[in-house]
Amino acid sequence: MDKNIILEIKSENLAAFNEAYACYHKQIYGFVLKKTQSDYIATEVVQLCFIRLWEKKSNLNETINLDIQLFGMARQVMIDELRKESTRLKYNNRSAQYPFTDNLMKMIESKDLLKRFEQEIETMPPMRKMVFNLSRENGMSYAEIAEMLGISTRTVESHIGKVLSRLKHYMFTVLL
Repeated sequence: MDKNIILEIKSENLAAFNEAYACYHKQIYGFVLKKTQSDYIATEVVQLCFIRLWEKKSNLNETINLDIQLFGMARQVMIDELRKESTRLKYNNRSAQYPFTDNLMKMIESKDLLKRFEQEIETMPPMRKMVFNLSRENGMSYAEIAEMLGISTRTVESHIGKVLSRLKHYMFTVLL
């Protein structure tokens, strides 16, 4: 089904786009709300994510599930929005008007470390990177990932373990 809806969106079928929105907007909202604890940012990210989907429809990949592509877009839009809000706060002392929580502020303060982690993850083998992203960003269980990719649960555990080990090692080298 995903391949068909992707092809329909790529051919500018608005009904297919609306179907994708109806199917995924609540999931993306929940994902962003969980990460940011901000209803305002979650709402903004959902809207901007689907705007980006329509604007970049020609770049959609028919071999990758639409939800994976949408969550990737949502993650990037969320990071962009957090950066914008951080800049606004930096130049505006009236921070009470912006919907930030302490948790969100901590995320912004640690954005450089997160960016470095993301860069480190990008250098990893494609399968390892995909397994890690499915687990951490999409919240999929090891069993779900194993079934989706046609690999064993032990292989998923091994990939995740190697990524975490590498990130821990990288963190120690950065902090020392």
